[in-house]
Amino acid sequence: MSGIAKTPEPPYYAVIFTSERTDGDNGYAEMSEEMEKLASSQPGFLGVESAREGVGITVSYWESLDAIRNWKQNERHMIAQRRGVSDWYLRFKTRVCKVERDYEYEKNE
Repeated sequence: MSGIAKTPEPPYYAVIFTSERTDGDNGYAEMSEEMEKLASSQPGFLGVESAREGVGITVSYWESLDAIRNWKQNERHMIAQRRGVSDWYLRFKTRVCKVERDYEYEKNE
């Protein structure tokens, strides 16, 4: 997945994961791709956007807080979380937000 996620009319939820990485890949790219595919198959998943230029920011969108909790407790995701602490991140912060309003623009050419 890439680009701007197509989300439904609000309200819905966003999980904002901001991180600073360790040096080297150490299996990160492969696990990141796996997590994106796995998340997209979870009930309540709406989309994801990600960027990395020094600081990485990944925003995933969800229908409900229950969907977010279920994703956090997914067995394979929990393995990735542990690897993140042990191998991939110098620091990270996760924020869970309710999206009350959104708007967009797209140039028509």
